[in-house]
Amino acid sequence: MTIDQVIEKASKYLSESDIAFLEKAYLYAEKAHTGQYRKSGEPYILHPIQVAGIIIGLELDPNTVAAAFLHDVVEDTDVKVEDIKNEFNEQVAMLVDGVTKLKKFKYKSKEEQQAENHRKMLVAMAKDIRVILIKLADRLHNMRTLKYMPPEKQRVTSNETLEIYAPLAHRLGISTIKWELEDTALRYLDPQQYYRIVNLMKRKRAEREDYLSGVMELIEGDLSEIFIEAEMSGRPKHIYSIYKKMVLQNKQFNEIYDLLAVRIIVQNIKDCYAVLGVIHTLWKPMPGRFKDYIAMPKTNMYQSLHTTVVGPYGDPLEVQIRTEEMHRVAEFGVAAHWAYKEGKTVESKQDSFEDKLSWFRDVIESQNDTNDAQEFMESLKMDLFADMVFVFTPKGDVIELPRGSVPLDFAYRIHSEIGNRCIGAKVNGKMVTLDHQLKTGDIVEVMTSKHSYGPSQDWLKLAQSSHAKNKIKQWFKKERREDNIIKGRELVEKEIKAMDFEPKEVLTNEIIMEVANKFSFAGEEDMFAAVGYGGISVKQIVNRMTEKIRKQQDQEQEEQSLAEALSEVPSFTPNKKTSSGVKVKGVDNLLIRLSRCCNPVPGDEIVGYITKGRGVSIHRFDCTNVQNEELQNRLLPVEWEGDFNQSKSYNVDIEITGFDRNGMLNEVLQAVTESRTSINAVSGRSDNRNKVATIHMTISIRNVDHLQKVVDKIKHLKDIYSVRRIMH
Repeated sequence: MTIDQVIEKASKYLSESDIAFLEKAYLYAEKAHTGQYRKSGEPYILHPIQVAGIIIGLELDPNTVAAAFLHDVVEDTDVKVEDIKNEFNEQVAMLVDGVTKLKKFKYKSKEEQQAENHRKMLVAMAKDIRVILIKLADRLHNMRTLKYMPPEKQRVTSNETLEIYAPLAHRLGISTIKWELEDTALRYLDPQQYYRIVNLMKRKRAEREDYLSGVMELIEGDLSEIFIEAEMSGRPKHIYSIYKKMVLQNKQFNEIYDLLAVRIIVQNIKDCYAVLGVIHTLWKPMPGRFKDYIAMPKTNMYQSLHTTVVGPYGDPLEVQIRTEEMHRVAEFGVAAHWAYKEGKTVESKQDSFEDKLSWFRDVIESQNDTNDAQEFMESLKMDLFADMVFVFTPKGDVIELPRGSVPLDFAYRIHSEIGNRCIGAKVNGKMVTLDHQLKTGDIVEVMTSKHSYGPSQDWLKLAQSSHAKNKIKQWFKKERREDNIIKGRELVEKEIKAMDFEPKEVLTNEIIMEVANKFSFAGEEDMFAAVGYGGISVKQIVNRMTEKIRKQQDQEQEEQSLAEALSEVPSFTPNKKTSSGVKVKGVDNLLIRLSRCCNPVPGDEIVGYITKGRGVSIHRFDCTNVQNEELQNRLLPVEWEGDFNQSKSYNVDIEITGFDRNGMLNEVLQAVTESRTSINAVSGRSDNRNKVATIHMTISIRNVDHLQKVVDKIKHLKDIYSVRRIMH
């Protein structure tokens, strides 16, 4: 999509002054990103244009679209948030800041930094939902262009997409983005299954379309008799949902019921139920397969009637029935409520659905009580992935809880005071224990007492929802502060001793304040209190307190071990040139050999491992054989020497998978030969059940660039699923 197409699309629902505002944002971003390029080699500005195009497809307000154009300028250029505020307005600056990653702080690991980035984004999202809408559009375009990234980056990004962004899109009801994120992530995580399902769907497509066409004609005939106008279509089935049923539920392709599905859109709710009656008159409904999401909408505001019937020829047929407005919400979710209409402000719409997104408030609460970003993200993932149960108060109000919830979760969902004073519960009129698992349809009554002593520590184990756990932690934090401070300090001292350190050596004022600041505590009392009531683990605090001392000890031990290890390495005559093409930094005359487990080649990131009596073995940096922590003191920094385009060749093992058909092996061999590459060994196997062929090949290449050309040549062949380098 070009900038002209994006502006043309926006002009269909925005005014001329709004369009001028967007053009200003685009030109500002274009100037800021001048000279920057993406991995694909394209100018960087193409990415913000595509992100803005996705946002415009949701018909969002001008500030959100402008922020989409500008979403990377603070992170990747010299522009500051304050500059955005001065040049545009406070809202645009706030949205851009919400999606900007944290870079100025130092973190222990990439995982910790990423967790902090996610926490920052989610807290900003809880204040303004448009932050996550921009981030989802950003992630969607990044997934569309993921082919230009290295394989490891593809896997990491795809995993993160399935763990965080697709569930977020689902909880926000934005199915158009959710399905594409899931399908694209699957393509990189399990290409064999992805392309297998694609091929299976292609083969049956014409047959399915004929079947659904006949079904829709029958339905249309009966609806015309009762004067109901309806728009009908075959509901597309997405690859990831089929994959989950085939792999996770161990089902065959022909055992999946909802491959045949019809969506019926009518004018009002009354017509929805009338159409349901027609469907159940035409065909017999399958027991347990009817769901009324109109009377009881999903958390993400999704509404529809779902039924599965035994259709013509005895095949299961799924039917979805909804109104036009329900369909818009099903496709665009929360974005449908934020859709921009001339003359209405975005803020005025927020109140109408804020209560439907109450779990966002839980995100803020959990951020206030969880000082560790990774723990915060794990808690959030549990909430995102949790299936829900719907239970009732004695007055008939519906309360939604994660599956597996107990009466304590229900009590705290009603009110924190009811939870704190809870002494028992009745489910469907019968007394139950506080760890009784609730089921959809249960009527729950909480019994309270003014004389209750409040929560016990065991409640943290009984409660299943992060909402209830946070409320319980808040109570301990508030009610027993002095006791928690004493208890927390004792726990810290005990843990320090368990790690063979002296508490006096570790618990200095400097170290205590440094660690308290690291975990965002106001002072040492707040930190020890948090340890006491379980707000942060004692191991996290002590690990951070002893970090510098441990590093110093480890460094001294490594230096000693390295000196001992180097004394064991055989040397060679200085005037004898090595044939490996590798040198050890700072050390001459060492016997060096390339390891056969990972076959490193010039251009690979490498590391040296000091073997006992056989010199230095050179491995790829990501080789599993050198990832063991116990081996770290025998690793050496090494580097390639000389020209990477030298005539020397190196053996590399690659694995090729593709659709099993005649002539595939010959085409692969020809492609490798055409790239002027020697083939040293070839083997293969065929999976007849899945129609997948796997070829293992050892080839001689000069460097990683040469290898990439061979891989690209093979990937361009028809029916190839994946080409990857393998280690032994």
